[in-house]
Amino acid sequence: MPNQLSPTASRFRAMLEDRGYAFEVVELSDSTRTAKDAAKAIGCSVPQIAKSLIFRGSETGEALLAIVSGSNQADTGKLARLAGEAIEKADADFVRAQTGFAIGGVPPIGHRQPLRIWIDEDLLQYDEVWGAAGTPRAVFGLPAGHLTEVTGGQVADIRK
Repeated sequence: MPNQLSPTASRFRAMLEDRGYAFEVVELSDSTRTAKDAAKAIGCSVPQIAKSLIFRGSETGEALLAIVSGSNQADTGKLARLAGEAIEKADADFVRAQTGFAIGGVPPIGHRQPLRIWIDEDLLQYDEVWGAAGTPRAVFGLPAGHLTEVTGGQVADIRK
């Protein structure tokens, strides 16, 4: 895998290092915008991709993050119950404003604004999972068991 990083992926790697994490960040020549694309480019299974999906609280406008296994879809009803309000899928401008990243490259950590985070319990069955690292081509791998520590998220049944 190539190791030359874009400025955004380099900033993400620096943020990880500042927080004491030594997870490898790589920028691939193929797109990782979708879970299927990412799995193919990395050489892992689709369920090992940790998709970062941003939602918006319908009443509060709060940004909410669901980290979902690549083979699953987020259940918005379950997420709404956890959030305590109706939720809606966030648009691209909201995602960038709240996270500092564009859709397709949103990592599970390092956001511009603090987010409430829920983690798909299915991700914890894998030794390693891969998340976006700030761009649609940058990824990082980490032990699945570290997701809660790294993100501060809550493990929950959030899949459809």
